[in-house]
Amino acid sequence: MADKRDYYEVLGVDRNADDEALKKAYRKLAKKYHPDMNPGNEQAAEKFKEASKAYAILSDPQKRQQYDQFGHAAFEQGGGFDASGFDFSDIFGGMGGMGDIFSDLFGGGRNRMDPNAPMQGANVRARVSISFEESISGCEKNLELVLKDECTNCGGSGAKPGTAPKICTRCRGTGQVTFRQQSLFGMVQSTQACPDCRGTGKIIEQKCPNCAGTGYTSSKKQIEVTIPAGIDDGQSIRIRGKGEPGVNGGPRGDLLVEVRVASNPNFIRQDMDIFSSVEISFAQAALGGDMRIKTVDGEVIYTVRPGTQSGTRVRLKGKGVPSVRNKDVRGDHYVTLTVVTPTRLSDDAKEALRRFDELSGDSLNKAVQENGGDGKKKKKTFREKMKEAFEGD
Repeated sequence: MADKRDYYEVLGVDRNADDEALKKAYRKLAKKYHPDMNPGNEQAAEKFKEASKAYAILSDPQKRQQYDQFGHAAFEQGGGFDASGFDFSDIFGGMGGMGDIFSDLFGGGRNRMDPNAPMQGANVRARVSISFEESISGCEKNLELVLKDECTNCGGSGAKPGTAPKICTRCRGTGQVTFRQQSLFGMVQSTQACPDCRGTGKIIEQKCPNCAGTGYTSSKKQIEVTIPAGIDDGQSIRIRGKGEPGVNGGPRGDLLVEVRVASNPNFIRQDMDIFSSVEISFAQAALGGDMRIKTVDGEVIYTVRPGTQSGTRVRLKGKGVPSVRNKDVRGDHYVTLTVVTPTRLSDDAKEALRRFDELSGDSLNKAVQENGGDGKKKKKTFREKMKEAFEGD
């Protein structure tokens, strides 16, 4: 028991946490470490089971009281923890049947009690990379994956043709064995997968040479993936029936394809809106005029208003990202106009700019005149200060 973590520590709550805090903490951990989210990750599976055990104990007032008093010894004295009576549908009732999945994992589901019942195959995960432009317009991609199929030689039974699997004598075909051991509170009962048949309820004495008794064969397959317009980086596409084959005639699992979208040097995406910046000349900003702006749909003509200031943001309505659910709905494109100051001017350009300054306020000479002609601010004498004071009165 020394290697068992404290259940409050497992959930990340203090010992005075109420039911709502327990539920919130457990739901977060369960979603993070659920086996469907971490296929093949044994460490995540163990953390998932650990969190589920902790919540099943602490959410029950009576069991929580026993745990607070006796610790792990109250439930794990040799016999292990039995969560078959715990109702996960309460905490995951709004997650599309997630409660049934959790109950199955801990012995509460029908498929867990009947190893011969049809079960859906596992989901397969893959990843595809696309360009920023492809994420806007949508595209088709081909994936090469190694997928399992039911062995055609044995029909998926795993047994050599002409033979058949036999019912496991240890569990009598149930796939489970029950242990009873004495604990501090009396006899404790726990149910585990049969170690002889590994929970299948059957023993294959003569394995199929084609699939080595697994019932499945693997091969490379080309899967065409339709990527919808508007998909964002990190989102996934579900392709029904392209995952692992089912068990005992159950349906195949699904293929979950994560989409990675490359960045674009000209555009930044935020939800359904696109942001970019465009440089304009001082003349364009002052006088206005037409200019070309790059969008995801190509260049558009935009008319700059006279007197536009640097940093002005303009909106190109409907030039953003299309909605994945409705391609006729699109976000907007926001463009920041930046006025560029020239660094190299010809003598004629400099003279023209000085003439422009004289006609528009003479800012260059005004600063010099206010500072005494030499660019330095002159100090006033005592007489000048007194004169200004009396004239002010």
